[in-house]
Amino acid sequence: MAVPLSISSNSLISRQCHHRLSLTSTSFKGNVSVLGANPSQILSLKLHLMGKSGKQQQQFTRPLVVMATTSSSPEAAVSSERFRLNNLGPQPGSRKRAKRKGRGISAGQGASCGFGMRGQKSRSGPGIMRGFEGGQTALYRRLPKLRGIAGGMRSGLPKYVPVNLKDIETAGFEDGDEVSLETLKQKGLINPSGRERKLPLKILGTGELSVKLNFKARAFSTSAKEKLEGSGCTLTVLPGRKKWVKPSVAKNQARADEYFAKKRAAAAEAETASEPAASA
Repeated sequence: MAVPLSISSNSLISRQCHHRLSLTSTSFKGNVSVLGANPSQILSLKLHLMGKSGKQQQQFTRPLVVMATTSSSPEAAVSSERFRLNNLGPQPGSRKRAKRKGRGISAGQGASCGFGMRGQKSRSGPGIMRGFEGGQTALYRRLPKLRGIAGGMRSGLPKYVPVNLKDIETAGFEDGDEVSLETLKQKGLINPSGRERKLPLKILGTGELSVKLNFKARAFSTSAKEKLEGSGCTLTVLPGRKKWVKPSVAKNQARADEYFAKKRAAAAEAETASEPAASA
């Protein structure tokens, strides 16, 4: 005997159905009517058929699946069929048919399907390539090829931390003090950050200096060097970081320096020997 079932939170519907549902093999505790819409949740329910006299007539266990319904009503449909590989399918409305263009006016796209009357874009095939401008020289061909940036990628970056003489004058240095990258940081004249923390110091010639100081920097501008030497300051040019070269290249450079040093020494001895003979 096939008995239709329905799980609902409506009390009137539940009173009309003379069946009692009880959970036997699951750990679920609560009302079955408030279960979420999860089609993969399979419940094993024990069905007790009750007669009109109130006695239990038949008892059997059947796996039931609670399916979600698209309506807004709280009622849930009950199906006796479980999920299998042969009954899986997309949800209603999730898949749509593709537009069948070129099948006549009755297809809903018009006679030309939105592609126009004639022209290359209305024909079948790949169409036109990207950047095509109808036959004239395209933009990507009109522009010149850039082979790189003149001077390299770091040509526009600063190479020194510049400080002018007028700033050193107002910093409060006394006679005989040392002016270097560290002392300028202590005075608060410079506060390099980021990439500038690794840059060397360079003295520029804007302004005048009235005290004699000892300068230690990587580079001096021409005007700053003239002013500092004229005022009696001591200038010390710090060596820069040597560029890495291959060991074989460094060896050849050392040999070349040694060769030219001997050659210059021999030329100097020859000049000193020729001077007494010329005077005699």
